[in-house]
Amino acid sequence: MTGGHELAGPVAPTASQWPAPAPGAAPLPAMITAQAVLETRTILRNGEQLLLILIIPVLLLAAFTLEPLVKSEGRRVDFLVPGIIALAVMSTAFTSQAIATGFERRYGVLKRLGATPLSRPGLIAAKTVTVIAVELLQGVLILIVAVAIGWRPDASPAAIVVVPLLILLGTAAFSGLALLMAGTLRAEATLAGANLVYIVLLGVGGVIFPLAKFPAGARPVLELLPTGALSTGLRGVLQQGAAFPVGNAVTLLIWAAVAITLAARTFRWE
Repeated sequence: MTGGHELAGPVAPTASQWPAPAPGAAPLPAMITAQAVLETRTILRNGEQLLLILIIPVLLLAAFTLEPLVKSEGRRVDFLVPGIIALAVMSTAFTSQAIATGFERRYGVLKRLGATPLSRPGLIAAKTVTVIAVELLQGVLILIVAVAIGWRPDASPAAIVVVPLLILLGTAAFSGLALLMAGTLRAEATLAGANLVYIVLLGVGGVIFPLAKFPAGARPVLELLPTGALSTGLRGVLQQGAAFPVGNAVTLLIWAAVAITLAARTFRWE
């Protein structure tokens, strides 16, 4: 008591003063952003995925550049950088995404997310944003290491547009294949299959070893693989100064269209 008066405590608001309830979901862009941030953090906290998408490509670039393990026309680093970029796209858009989505489907994560206000197209959009964000991180890291060990691209000004376009087409193709595999196979089969495809394409996709080292009859077939098309197209632009590799771009576009169409028709969410 002070001066004969009691100190008044805080007065609780009456029911009429409470804010009006505002039920409803957040705007779709906000939900996609939140989900993409969550997925990106999950990837970067997963040691196995971090090794696959960030560490292995950089280690391969450094090892095969500094040691004469690969013979190619011109400097090894100029040959290897486009292939390593293609490998990074495959690692993120295909291998990592297929494995993660397969186990999310097995444990009912996709089913639970489907019951939230985030729609399935929104979830796919969030996964796409996540893949692009990780690829940007990969690209920065690969370019820093490549420049540090002496890479000097021989590209025309059109490469500023053509290279991102090829990477986008490659991302669409590999993402479609990842969802096709993860949506139809069991998680364990997806894990084994995605890693097997990764190893096979690493060897025969023109990433590390020049396609010219393979028999002449096999080269056209290998260039039709998504990794072969992407690595060959990037190499033509960044190493040989090509303006636009039409054949490689069309190959990637066909892979993307077929894989995404089949994934959309066959994907099982639970």
